Amino acid sequence: MADVYLYDAVRTPRGKARPDGGLAGLSPQELVRQQVAALAARCGDKAANPDALLLGCVTQSGAQGGHIAMLAKLHAGLPDTAAAHSINNYCASGLSAIGQAVAKIASGEASCVLAGGVESMSGTLFLSDGAAFYANDELPPRARFVPPVLAADRLANAEGITRAELDAVALASQQKAAATDADAALQQSRIAAGPLASEECIRPQTSAESLAAASPAFGDLQQQYAGALEGATFAPLHSIAHAPPICDGAGLALVGGADLGAHPRARVVAFAESGGDPAASLTAGFAAMDKVLARTGLTLADIDQIEFMEAFAVTIAKFLRDRDVDPARVNVSGGHLAKGHPMGASGAILTSTLLDALDASGGRYGLVVLTGAMGVGAAMVVERVT
Repeated sequence: MADVYLYDAVRTPRGKARPDGGLAGLSPQELVRQQVAALAARCGDKAANPDALLLGCVTQSGAQGGHIAMLAKLHAGLPDTAAAHSINNYCASGLSAIGQAVAKIASGEASCVLAGGVESMSGTLFLSDGAAFYANDELPPRARFVPPVLAADRLANAEGITRAELDAVALASQQKAAATDADAALQQSRIAAGPLASEECIRPQTSAESLAAASPAFGDLQQQYAGALEGATFAPLHSIAHAPPICDGAGLALVGGADLGAHPRARVVAFAESGGDPAASLTAGFAAMDKVLARTGLTLADIDQIEFMEAFAVTIAKFLRDRDVDPARVNVSGGHLAKGHPMGASGAILTSTLLDALDASGGRYGLVVLTGAMGVGAAMVVERVT
């Protein structure tokens, strides 16, 4: 299979998902258009003339309905001949889009692909697509929808992860995000969008005391989803501070072979996806990570920078507890708990963040891991090109 490269990857800052949020005045397709323009400015004409646009987006209704990738393609002025795919793989959507682009290049089906994701949660609310699945009580219990935050509480209890551990990772995420938000090296691929030039969701005032004082926020959901939980109950642990802020954002990567006429930032070493037990929701990212590392023959000790999605505090706490990994190499500029989770865009945003971290550190190998509800996971290993 031919080598595949990430020529560049860019991202918006993340804006609060509310009417006065920094990105709320921009349509999803406009967020993508600005990413296309940024890649064209950084990489040349190839970025404006791809064979395809692959776009992750979770809530594909309202402003994001009607085939958002097609709409974004037209709005960005991409060639009529470019294929367009709108991809929903829950929270892994943006990384799944990049993975599909990698496969297209490796197989020879395409030579240049734009891939990433977008989610405007201020304009298209979570679950507003109204899927019958969300409330279908005729399905077997383990196949019924469980909200990710409820799954996070269930997982924390099953894994014996304490509230103190959740507090610790939430505080670390906020502190790292606040300390690096103006670091030019770690933000070299963050592109201002509309009026927003920096992360809007970071809470620099967060302290160990404020985290410890926050009440669990999602216990009432256990009664609402009692059927899916088969009557099981568990201690509510996650507060609002242990959940990633709802936000708007977009990210996009230029993926191609060895002949695009620009200098790539990284070579894709391997990509993997995995499903998982929906009753152990939020763990499929671990399975995808293990699969991609096995494909490369690398271990976590070989990886210089890791972007591990802070789906909720429980996932990053479990990763740092259970795996032999240096915390100083993980989410060096903070994670989702501080900066937010624009669902379909997160995989592309973390890919961009990973490339910045690798460049800033001079590292060789990078790993990005995404995990989502109902057993969804994706992971990718890249090698920085010097």
